[in-house]
Amino acid sequence: MSDSEPKYKKFIEGAEQLSLGVSIVVAILLGVGAGILMRKYIGYDWLFWLGVFWGIAAAGLNIKKAYTKQKKELDALKDDPKYKHYNQNQDDDDEDEKY
Repeated sequence: MSDSEPKYKKFIEGAEQLSLGVSIVVAILLGVGAGILMRKYIGYDWLFWLGVFWGIAAAGLNIKKAYTKQKKELDALKDDPKYKHYNQNQDDDDEDEKY
């Protein structure tokens, strides 16, 4: 077998990126579900809102993990020789010129 990239690598990467939206919804729904169950079995109404908070916090954590992973991949591309001709400090706008 050759050491080339797998045939479905781009498909898998795309599905992984789409899963972020699903994971946000699932995290919030799980938190709401946990809040409803805690309110039902323990009896305190504020436990529902605790579950909602946990769900939103889990969704935020998923976003942070996805951002960190994407940033790491883009930083790796920064050192790629194929993209060396792009200069981050070079602006196409002439905002600094004074007339």
